[in-house]
Amino acid sequence: MIHSYLAFWIFFWVVVSIMFYIDLYAVEHRTGKIGIKTSLKWSGIWIVTALLFNLLIFLFLEDGHQKALEFLAGYLIEKSLSVDNLFVFLMIFNVMNIKEEHQPHVLKWGIISAIVLRIIFILAGVALIELFHPIIYVFGIMLFYAAYKMAFGSEEQINYEHNPLIKFFKKKFRLLHNYEGKNFFVRNSGKLFITPVLLTLLLIESSDIIFAIDSIPAIIAITHDPFIIITSNIFAILGLRALYFALAGIVNLFSYLKYGVAIILAYVGVKMLLTDIQKIPTLYSLAFIIIVLTLSVIFSLMKNKSADKIVPKDE
Repeated sequence: MIHSYLAFWIFFWVVVSIMFYIDLYAVEHRTGKIGIKTSLKWSGIWIVTALLFNLLIFLFLEDGHQKALEFLAGYLIEKSLSVDNLFVFLMIFNVMNIKEEHQPHVLKWGIISAIVLRIIFILAGVALIELFHPIIYVFGIMLFYAAYKMAFGSEEQINYEHNPLIKFFKKKFRLLHNYEGKNFFVRNSGKLFITPVLLTLLLIESSDIIFAIDSIPAIIAITHDPFIIITSNIFAILGLRALYFALAGIVNLFSYLKYGVAIILAYVGVKMLLTDIQKIPTLYSLAFIIIVLTLSVIFSLMKNKSADKIVPKDE
């Protein structure tokens, strides 16, 4: 089993590194903004890669059937939660007036740092449960709160002036307000300045930390295996950059998705609270997640179709 996991770890990092490099190279060397067609293509590539990796887990890893179910359930949870987080990214870019052609550069560094933070948070979360099992009930309550906030909370306004990281950097460095490029730091008249692009990255990282506090307990409710948690998380994160530019163009098509995600969060909260009383099979959890996500997308599309019929089109 140890050798199987070691081989899978090596294979995982090799595949992810190659894919991420190709993704970065293809996007960084494009001119102009990234279109919806290109975004959907790369989103599809990342999803297919994750599913193929899941197939290898099923075929070759010890207890592969169970581990593959856990991976797929964790991946779907993280991917659906990521969609809500991408809407926050969209608001941040709008508030900070970052040009569309510079947004991939910010997202690249945001995703790299998010991977490092996720691994730290995941290992810490699993270790906490191993050291103090009752913490799992705290995680369950956190998921209920996250579900309530997502379903009934008002849309939060991005107020970057009150962000602690923004305050710290603006206190330590001079800010070049009218900067038009994509660099985080620039020198002007021999002095070092930070740019609005760096402040945007800090805002994205701040939102991702809050997002991780909700998402990591959700996947820990599915499995305590660090390998499954980390790999499903990273595959979900690495597809975010491409998915962002696809969603930016069709953001209004999924108005009910956040309610579906809220239901899933509440469900995994229940699953976590019942862990010592009644274990819910992973297959049931996976089926529930797929059904809820499918229905939320269908209802969203039906709503938009009805709206199109009501609103008369221009001749």
